[in-house]
Amino acid sequence: MKLLTKAEEEIMQVLWQLEKANVKSIITQLSDPKPAYNTVSTIVRILESKGFVDYEKQGKGHLYFPIVKKQDYSNQSINTLVDNYFQGSFKSMVSFFVKKNDVDLKDMESILKEINKNNS
Repeated sequence: MKLLTKAEEEIMQVLWQLEKANVKSIITQLSDPKPAYNTVSTIVRILESKGFVDYEKQGKGHLYFPIVKKQDYSNQSINTLVDNYFQGSFKSMVSFFVKKNDVDLKDMESILKEINKNNS
């Protein structure tokens, strides 16, 4: 699976949220200043060529929908982050974020509970 640019990922976030949308609907969900219709349309076509979205005909236009699940892309992105910046070590990544973000003991306990729950 390919990594997405920031603009592509922003469009995918909207599609994951809406599940199906035309370009106009995607634009309404984006932050101001809104990009041009042609810009969003081009990005959606790039996402289609990368295998992230597909479409169905809707009148004269298209209704786009994601074919890559958000969870699948998130998992790949995290693994890429860990590999590229933390030499493949999740422990190093967690340690980095704890040090840089001043995580308190209560948050760490909550994280550990969540990890233990998922490993059960």
